[in-house]
Amino acid sequence: RYKNLKLIKNTDIAIQNQFYHRVKKQNRWARFRYVFFDLVDESRDPISKEEESIHDAVWIKKEDLKNFFTVIEGEFVVDLINNPDYIFTGKGVLHNSDKFNGMDSEIAKKEIIKFVGGKEKTTFKLRDWVFSRQRYWGEPIPVVHCDKCGIVPVPEKDLPVELPKVKNYQPTDSGESPLANIAKWVNTKCPKCKGKAKRETDTMPNWAGSSWYYLRYTDPKNKKTFASKKNLKYWTPVDWYNGGNEHTTLHLLYSRFWHKFLFDLKLVPTSEPYKKRTSHGMILGEGGVKMSKSLGNVINPDDIVKTYGADTLRIYEMFMGPFNQSVAWSTESIIGARRFIEKVWRIGKRVLEKKNSSISKLLHKTIKKVSEDIEGMNFNTAISALMILATEMEKAESVSKEDFKKFLQILSPFAPHISEELWMLLGEKKSINISDWPKWDEKLIQDEEIKIAVQINGKVRTEIMIRVEDDEETVKKKAITDEVVLKYVGGGNIKKVIYVKNRLVNVVL
Repeated sequence: RYKNLKLIKNTDIAIQNQFYHRVKKQNRWARFRYVFFDLVDESRDPISKEEESIHDAVWIKKEDLKNFFTVIEGEFVVDLINNPDYIFTGKGVLHNSDKFNGMDSEIAKKEIIKFVGGKEKTTFKLRDWVFSRQRYWGEPIPVVHCDKCGIVPVPEKDLPVELPKVKNYQPTDSGESPLANIAKWVNTKCPKCKGKAKRETDTMPNWAGSSWYYLRYTDPKNKKTFASKKNLKYWTPVDWYNGGNEHTTLHLLYSRFWHKFLFDLKLVPTSEPYKKRTSHGMILGEGGVKMSKSLGNVINPDDIVKTYGADTLRIYEMFMGPFNQSVAWSTESIIGARRFIEKVWRIGKRVLEKKNSSISKLLHKTIKKVSEDIEGMNFNTAISALMILATEMEKAESVSKEDFKKFLQILSPFAPHISEELWMLLGEKKSINISDWPKWDEKLIQDEEIKIAVQINGKVRTEIMIRVEDDEETVKKKAITDEVVLKYVGGGNIKKVIYVKNRLVNVVL
């Protein structure tokens, strides 16, 4: 405990942010009130070795606060400290909102509309779309310009109009598209009067092709139409489409508009392009700032792969935080992912045929955890479970070949290269990628002993280990005879002991 502190400011309001609970192995939300102090001097009370091993006080300069925070809400906290009138307009949890306090902002919108007697209205963020681009790369717009007939569409039999293969496609001095310089391609005949005509030299924007390319995947070699109705009926709609958050209001809206237009023309069998749409968060630069060439904070993945390896990069990116949250990059933290890969390699070098029951039990729990986390897209918690298992495997006297193979199978989606190599070193002839995903044994995932909380008057004071089959009286006795509990009880009388099975004991004084 520091003795000489000067209070600068506290945030007054609770700020909600997401974090990874290492003990529970879950992504969780928490609400914090941030308090800021100036350190007058470093005089402090002595602290125990146990406390020192758990917590480490770090003092930083005020101007370095934004770069210090690892949570995305950090920048907002600093803005709030520097400017008390700062208003946050993003998504979050309501505060100072009377009956709506503590409510998610998205839910609160609907509740407030009901409360004031209003009506909900959807305003689509579709903007006027300038469809033409003055550049070479892009789909040619299939029209020609004729002095006699005006603008004439290219006949369907002549579609698609393809870009000419040229060495130079630099912009023109006139401001026209680079295609305007390619006379052999530009000059053509009018489909109507057969007179002289010129092709349109502007091209379509990148959103044009990316709005419907998934349809072509269903029938890529079809020369008569973009895809046969038979193939479209079999393959569409897309089961799951994932993209960046920045695509939500652009690509998602444009592709749905494009698809619905084709549906109205009876060219596709479904009105919606996707069954499921998810977004992944953005990896920010160090300090939580968006990566930008102008800021010089862009992380080149090729450099990371060269230094640490591709598996390390994959593990680190998926371990950084929840899949749908933006997270700040940390070059220092990537070393932990590299150490994990090295640990897996060391374990692979001492695999034996001998079975280890304690490892098998944890292995089956991990198979279940990883399987469920992959389905729920909780990749960071899946990797955490794999790291815990690897640590126990390294501690064990031996790891059986059968157990290690199963470990490699559930590791392979995250670190395919080392998994494949170790798989082959174990004598397997076929790729790990085509092996059957391991199944967990329900009997092996049942705990014989579990840790439960012990409360004194509703506040958690300690934890005790109990056997799953212990009856209520046995658990209560363990709780009230625990050293920590006895210290709190002292010479007082225990009024009541409440037991919530396999979760907690509450001692009421």
